[in-house]
Amino acid sequence: MSDFPWLSVLIGLPLVGALLLTVIPREREALVKQFALGVSLVVAVLTGVMAAGFDAGGPRFQFDEKYWWIKEFGVHWALGVDGVALTLILLSVILVPLVILASWNEADRSGGSDVPPKRSAKTYFALLLSLEAAMIGVFAATDVFLFYVFFEAMLIPVYFIIGSYGGAQRSYAAVKFLLYSLFGGLLMLVAVIWLYPLSAKSVDDGGLGHGTFMFDELAKMNIDPTTAKWLFLGFFIAFAIKAPMFPVHTWLPDAAQQSPAGALVLIVGVLDKVGTYGMLRFCLELFPGASKWATPAVLAFAVVSIIYGAILAIGQVDMKRLIAYTSISHFGFIVLGVFAMTSQAQSGAALYMVNHGFSTGALFLIVGFLIVRRRSARISDFGGVQKVAPVLAGTFLVAGLSGLSLPGLSPFVSEFLVVVGTFSRYEWAAVASIIAVVLAAIYILWMYQRTMGGPPVPAVEGMKDLSAREKWVIAPIIAIIVAMGFFPQPVLHVINPSVDHTLARVDQHDPAPDITGNVAENGARP
Repeated sequence: MSDFPWLSVLIGLPLVGALLLTVIPREREALVKQFALGVSLVVAVLTGVMAAGFDAGGPRFQFDEKYWWIKEFGVHWALGVDGVALTLILLSVILVPLVILASWNEADRSGGSDVPPKRSAKTYFALLLSLEAAMIGVFAATDVFLFYVFFEAMLIPVYFIIGSYGGAQRSYAAVKFLLYSLFGGLLMLVAVIWLYPLSAKSVDDGGLGHGTFMFDELAKMNIDPTTAKWLFLGFFIAFAIKAPMFPVHTWLPDAAQQSPAGALVLIVGVLDKVGTYGMLRFCLELFPGASKWATPAVLAFAVVSIIYGAILAIGQVDMKRLIAYTSISHFGFIVLGVFAMTSQAQSGAALYMVNHGFSTGALFLIVGFLIVRRRSARISDFGGVQKVAPVLAGTFLVAGLSGLSLPGLSPFVSEFLVVVGTFSRYEWAAVASIIAVVLAAIYILWMYQRTMGGPPVPAVEGMKDLSAREKWVIAPIIAIIVAMGFFPQPVLHVINPSVDHTLARVDQHDPAPDITGNVAENGARP
C-alpha cells in the first residue's frame, strides 16, 4: 500500500475527469453533472483511504514519490504529505463534491447573477475538477519548482471561472485577480530560480554541492543572511498576495462579489490557504534567519489585517463582500499564529486553515442559496427569511456564529490557540487582535438580523426553504464545524508533529515562565 502512487493518482484523476467531460455532448447536462460529482466523490474516498494509512508518529513526509521530471535542471516530480498538507488536502476533497452539488442548477445562471455566462455548464464543472487537481498538487509538492508550477496552474481555472461565470463586473475582477497573482508569482519565480545555483555551491560555501529544488535538501543549506532576506521577500510577498494580507488584499473583495458562490468556496476556503501554508512551510523552513528578522513587521501587518478586515466588514452592503473582508481578518489571525513561532500558535494557525475553510465555505454556500432565490446579494434586499425558510435561517445562524468563533464551534479552538500562543511571546499583538473578536460579533449578528430577522419583506414572502439537495450540501459542513468544535484533538494530533519540526528548523522554543512569573524568551517547553 505504501508503494502505491496515491498522490499522483489523486492529482491525475480529476484531470482525467475534466478531459472526459469535454467529450460529453453539451446538451447532456445531467450526465455532465453526475459524472463530475462521481469523479469528485471517488477522489474524496481515495483520499480518505490514503489518510487512514497516515502515521502521525512516523516519518514527516509520507506517501512520498520522487521521479525525474526535468533532469537537466534538477526538477523532480516529487510528492509527499506531512500532517498540515494532509489536512488541507482533505479539506479540498471534501469541499469539491459539495460545491459541485451546490452548483447543480446554478452553474448556468452565473451563480444567481442576471448576466449570462460566457461558457457552458460543462466547462464550469471541468474547471472545478482542474482546480481540484491543482489544489492537491500544490499541497503535496515537495519539489519547490513543482510547487511553483501548481501555484501558478491554479490561476488558470480560477481566472476563467470568475471571468466566464461571474457577475456584471466579472472581467474586471478576473483580470485584477490575475494581475495580482502573476505579480506575486513572478517574484517567487525569481526566488525559486535563485535557489538552484545556491544549492550547486560547495558545502563550504553553504551549498549542497549539486543543484536541486528538493525541499528537504534545500532546507539544509546555509544561505548568506542578506541573500536569504531577499529570497524570503520573494516568497513572502507572493504568499501575502495569495493569503490575502493588508495591503495586497484588494483583489479578494472584488473577486468575491463577482464570483459564483460555489466556486468562491474553493477560492477563499482552499486556494487562499496556499498563502499561509507557504509561509509556514517554505518561508520559515527555507529561510529561518530571515523569517525571524521579518517577524516584527509581519506581526504588525497581521494585526492590521485582523482589525482592518473586521472594521470594513461592518460597513459592507453586499453579503459576499462582507464575508470576504471577514476572511481578510481571519487570515490575519493565521499569519499571526505562524509568525508567533510557538507550538500553540502554529498549531492553532494550521488548524485555523482547516476550520476557516469549512466555516467560510458554509457561509458562502448559504449566501449562494439566498442569491439564487432573491437574485441579489444586497443585505437590504432581504428581511424576515427565518419566518419563511427556518432551516435556511438556522444553518445561516450556525455558520455565522462559527465565523465569530463562538465556543463550541471549530474556529473558536484555533483562534484561542493562536491568541494564547501569541500572548506568551508577543503580548501586544495578542491583545490588539482581541479587538476583532468584538467586531466579529457586530458584523455577523448585524448581517443575520438584517437578512433573517423581522417581518418578511414582500420579495421573500414566497421564498422556499432548503431543498433536499441543498441540505445534503450544507449538513456535512455544519456537522464538521460542530464536531471539531468539541473534539479537535484528532486533527491536532496529525498537525502537531509537523509544527514541532518547523519550530525546530527555526530554532524556536515555547517560552516558559520563570520562577518570578515573567516569561523567558527561550525557555524549555513546559
